[in-house]
Amino acid sequence: MTKATVSAFRWVPPFAQGLVRDLRVRWALEEAGLPYEARLIGREDQASDAYRRLQPFGQVPAYEEDGLALFESGAIVLHIAERSDALLPTDPAARARAKTWMFAALNTIEPPIMFLNELGQLPADAETARRQNAAATEFVETRLASLSAWLDGRDYLEDGFTAADLLMTTVLQIPRGTGLIEAFPRLEAYRRRCEARPAYHKALAAQMAPFAENAPA
Repeated sequence: MTKATVSAFRWVPPFAQGLVRDLRVRWALEEAGLPYEARLIGREDQASDAYRRLQPFGQVPAYEEDGLALFESGAIVLHIAERSDALLPTDPAARARAKTWMFAALNTIEPPIMFLNELGQLPADAETARRQNAAATEFVETRLASLSAWLDGRDYLEDGFTAADLLMTTVLQIPRGTGLIEAFPRLEAYRRRCEARPAYHKALAAQMAPFAENAPA
């Protein structure tokens, strides 16, 4: 079986380690039992013409497989999931619902969390920043409350773990250390349940290893 190639950073600062989006692709490949190898890149590679032909925006991950080149972590995870019963149900209706939740993770939950995360990097003494942060936090909490309500009585977003849970978990990891997810015990339990999967641990270890090897002296 031909190995896929997934681009990943050689090193990122500690605040980003475990959050870079190649983790989503690695996790999907581990769940699907598909072989892959990492192509480690740095800033100089991101700006190169060769890499921009794979990933027009210079981000990670880029994905190569038998002449096929893909970018955007959600699209790559969907491509992998469609090849594996481990990540999408075989029943057409259940499969469609799981795909809906994949889009919900990336379109409904992730953007406001990312916006709030970016606001947190503004000077804390700016009055405008404080007001924006409060409004953004309230909006994120509303979305998280809706997600928590859906998970009432459910272990996963649909019947059994799917690629939707994989993506949603990586989104819920973004505000780590803020207490935002922990304020919703059902979401915290859900995140931990998904993170307990052996495939996740393999993917995380594979992402973290180069960071340790290439850490600045």
